[in-house]
Amino acid sequence: MHRLFALILILLASSVAAQPVLQETTFWKQEVQNGSLPPVAERLPEVPLIVDLEAKGRTFGKQGGTLRTMVTRSKDVRQMVVYGYARLVGYDANYDLYPDILRDVEVIENRKFILHLRPGHRWSDGVPFTSGDFRYWWEKVVGNEEITPSGPPEFMFVDGKLGKVSFPDDHTVIFEWDTPNANFLPLLAQASPPFIYRPAHYLKQFHADFAEPDALADEVRAARVKSWAALHNRRDNMYKFDNPQLPTLQPWINASGKTSRQLFVRNPYYHRIDARGVQLPYIDVVNMTIVGGGLVAAKSNAGESDLQARGLSFPDVAILKKGEQDGGNYRTFLWASGVASQIAIYPNLNFRDPVWREVMRDVRFRRALSMGVDRRM
Repeated sequence: MHRLFALILILLASSVAAQPVLQETTFWKQEVQNGSLPPVAERLPEVPLIVDLEAKGRTFGKQGGTLRTMVTRSKDVRQMVVYGYARLVGYDANYDLYPDILRDVEVIENRKFILHLRPGHRWSDGVPFTSGDFRYWWEKVVGNEEITPSGPPEFMFVDGKLGKVSFPDDHTVIFEWDTPNANFLPLLAQASPPFIYRPAHYLKQFHADFAEPDALADEVRAARVKSWAALHNRRDNMYKFDNPQLPTLQPWINASGKTSRQLFVRNPYYHRIDARGVQLPYIDVVNMTIVGGGLVAAKSNAGESDLQARGLSFPDVAILKKGEQDGGNYRTFLWASGVASQIAIYPNLNFRDPVWREVMRDVRFRRALSMGVDRRM
């Protein structure tokens, strides 16, 4: 048996002993003063995740402010789950896994994973986050044929055998297979992970095993769906992020309805702090505006966005670079992509002219053509 992330956990243990004095966020100051929200010391887990930016060669941020960005489709609000990147385990800058939402993970023979939650961790509405939320997903979502008619997800099978899930106490969850499952933790860390937990306290009102039948029937009629299971699935989508009532563990919570301008405000119960005791995220509000697909570059050029990647493509670089050179208060970067190049040159190997056809088929010519492309900006 060994502990994954041993070095990180040692560093975490040392930082807990010298945990910084917590600083209350100005964004929630009024709510704390009038008693509608507990002070920050009562909102954080007993052992929060301490992010030491200086140790990473970065500087501390300044808390507050609004970040403006744009998307081209209403469903792109799900990007907040990608940008927020709160995961049970996550990747650091070196692509090494580390415990994030989890306090730590024990890995036994790469087939048994003991997940330890952070005591005192809470959902965005203040309700404790416990192993019961994993149990609800496993027994009442995956295990219910009306909600999940296809049965358990593929990642729960190894060599055709279904894994086992157990819940020894409120802060421990065990996933176990007969043979190694090396992909389990990387799967939890990806951009669109399987959410193996649910806010049970919220979703039970839409589940036939818990809700009062008449009240549930009224909810089904009001939502204009065919069944309680369809209603449950509509209310329960951790990745789509389009239900403002669904509690979350992400750094920002959806504070809007279905409008062209979506506002996301800081999660008062978020589990991370910096080494100075400032609760993260630094940014208070994310203002996400839905615009036409052809307008993102022009609006970015006009200064209507503070951080923009969605809705931009390589053909937009020229106008953005020109605007930058003409005094635009922004900088344009090319970001490495894992989906290969957006532009490719395919020489016609069947050209009608026999001379050119022979040239095109000569690998030396194609290599020279590649060498001749100016890839610098």
